[in-house]
Amino acid sequence: MAENSNSPYDINGQYFNPDSYIKNLLKEYTLKQIMDHEAEVIRDTQTLHSDMQTLVYENYNKFISATDTIRKMKTDFKEMEDSMDLLAKNMDSITSFSEQISSTLQGTRQQIARLSSVHTLLKKLQFLFKLPGNLKERMNEENYAQAVQDYIHAQRVLDQYGNMPSFQGIQKDCEEILEELKSKLRMQFHKRDVLTKALAENIDLLLQLKEPADSLCEEFLTHAESRLTEQLDILKDMCENDMIEFIDMGSSGFLNDLCLIVASYNNMFINRIPLDDDFSDDFETKAVTRLNDFIIKNMKKYFELVGKRVEDVADTAILVRALDRFHRRLQALNTLCQETDFVGASIDIVLNAGRKQCRNHLHSLKQHLSEALAKVRQTLAVKVRVEKGTQEADSGLAELLASLIMPIIEKVKGVLQDLLVFLQPDLSFNSTTNFLQSFCVDEVREGLIVGFLHHLTATASGFCTGSDIPKFPPTLFLLLSKMCIEYKESNVRYLLKTTDDLFNIEQYISSKNIVTSELEICENFQTAAQNLLNHYVRIQGLAVSQLLRKSVETRDWLHTTEPRSVRIVMKRVVEDITAIDSQVAALYGDTDAQDRSSDSSRKTRSVSTSRHHYRSNWSSYTPSHVDSSFVTNIHKLFSERIEIFSSVQFNKASILTGIIKISLKTFLECVRLRTLSKNGLQQIQVDTHYLQLYLWRFVSDENIVFFFLNEILGSAVHRCLEPVLMLPSLVEIICDKP
Repeated sequence: MAENSNSPYDINGQYFNPDSYIKNLLKEYTLKQIMDHEAEVIRDTQTLHSDMQTLVYENYNKFISATDTIRKMKTDFKEMEDSMDLLAKNMDSITSFSEQISSTLQGTRQQIARLSSVHTLLKKLQFLFKLPGNLKERMNEENYAQAVQDYIHAQRVLDQYGNMPSFQGIQKDCEEILEELKSKLRMQFHKRDVLTKALAENIDLLLQLKEPADSLCEEFLTHAESRLTEQLDILKDMCENDMIEFIDMGSSGFLNDLCLIVASYNNMFINRIPLDDDFSDDFETKAVTRLNDFIIKNMKKYFELVGKRVEDVADTAILVRALDRFHRRLQALNTLCQETDFVGASIDIVLNAGRKQCRNHLHSLKQHLSEALAKVRQTLAVKVRVEKGTQEADSGLAELLASLIMPIIEKVKGVLQDLLVFLQPDLSFNSTTNFLQSFCVDEVREGLIVGFLHHLTATASGFCTGSDIPKFPPTLFLLLSKMCIEYKESNVRYLLKTTDDLFNIEQYISSKNIVTSELEICENFQTAAQNLLNHYVRIQGLAVSQLLRKSVETRDWLHTTEPRSVRIVMKRVVEDITAIDSQVAALYGDTDAQDRSSDSSRKTRSVSTSRHHYRSNWSSYTPSHVDSSFVTNIHKLFSERIEIFSSVQFNKASILTGIIKISLKTFLECVRLRTLSKNGLQQIQVDTHYLQLYLWRFVSDENIVFFFLNEILGSAVHRCLEPVLMLPSLVEIICDKP
């Protein structure tokens, strides 16, 4: 109930009316609400009773305590009254004795005062006469501070009475001694073993002797710089020591001396309370500027030394511990040197160390890749050549591919784990956003991981640059192309995701960072894989073409004998194509829908097809018929143009088709340059038929093989002096011979 305090329904108000309250309660509330309210009132009443009892008990104890206190005060006050009475008596006695003494000494008081002042003056004169001797004695004892204090104590008197003849000699002796004292104090600047604290005391004495503060500042900082240079030289000699020991030595040596120098300088020149006209009006500003220049100059040398040292640390964990100590020490130094900020410079050094560590890891990854490629090349040059065309060689290619990919992936993961120590939560330098953004995004992701992936694509692409003269095993191009495809399909995403998760790239990335997308990297791998595969097809095609070219160019086609068998080079061509097919299948698999492995189906299909082609084109040829070149040209008009060096697809049939197109195109061009006899023409007929029997199963479109073989046979007919073809049945019998 939140009624007005003047309302008769307010149970806590002074105008509360119980009867009106009960009537209003019965009128507005249900029975259950009234019963609940009654229980609430009873609880409140009991609580109030309990509170009242507690207050009574507490106040009762207080009353008893107050009674005891009053009783004790009465006793104490009675004792105090007795003491006060005794004190009053004593004071009266002392007053009477004082009056007696005053009356007795009234006549000699002025005389005693005059004698006392004379005695004081004589003491001062005695001190002045003894001052030159005391100063020399203090200097001999090297108690320079006491000598200065003695002179300052007598300086005002000497300045006041120095023109008197009796004091001129004393003043002259004191000035000569002071010049010698100043010289000895300044000589302390040139001693190598003097402590900074002792040097500060000497400068304080010189300032008390009214020496120019500007020159003292310069001399102090010059000496301090020589001491800091010694510390830096010690650090240079420790560059081969442990990194943590190096940082600790820099903190305990160079930085401690610098802090002591700065503190002493501040106490002597900046925070010093000026006495009279010790300093000029703008001295403090000049002193602060001079000190800041001094600090920045020497800290720059220190940073350069530390920056060079952190570049040559192999153990990342030790490096991070050392950098943490280095950064914490500079944070403490900032509190002493308020005009300068070295935290930013220390963060730069830490970031440079992390960048150098990433570059070292990148170099090790490149070296590991180079070693892996060298092993693969060596294996391909030995093992694959020995087991060429065997099942072991095929499985060996798959194992080589795995050995080329998996160790590199594991190496990259190990490198990332090694660099994670830079993100330990207890480190002092990783709390700054700039460091995390630069290190995680720019150095680790872009500089290390993306940089290595770019190097991987560049290295793989570098194998297929230059001339077509094979410098490497052709299988290497096939293997590298498959490796690039593997990276493009899964490994790039895996490495980038692992890096992003470990180093919280999404959290630290900003608009300042240039981030390479996964799509861009995958496109690079796709391009590299395509170039490698095209190069593989070209190299293998040229190798087979070389066999065919030499077989055509080295034979006397005008005086050849009647064909009795297929030339050995044609069988070699089929064997090489079969070996290439086996290699490609080990990496890219067989995606052809039809079964091309059965010899019976192969021969049956090719024989029927070849008969049809021979009958349709060349079996009815005689010189009296229409010029065959006209028929051939009409046939070409309605044939689709075939690209010889077009890009191949990432499957076995496309790869073999590209190799066979290059080989047959070379065969065709070589035949066009030769002049044949009838026997030479028939040998070409036998060879092309043999190739037709075996090559159709390797290509994606067998019409390509038929087209080229018909072109070869047609060119042979054109270049033949007596163009008479052998009967197809005889050709088949010859080709079926083992």
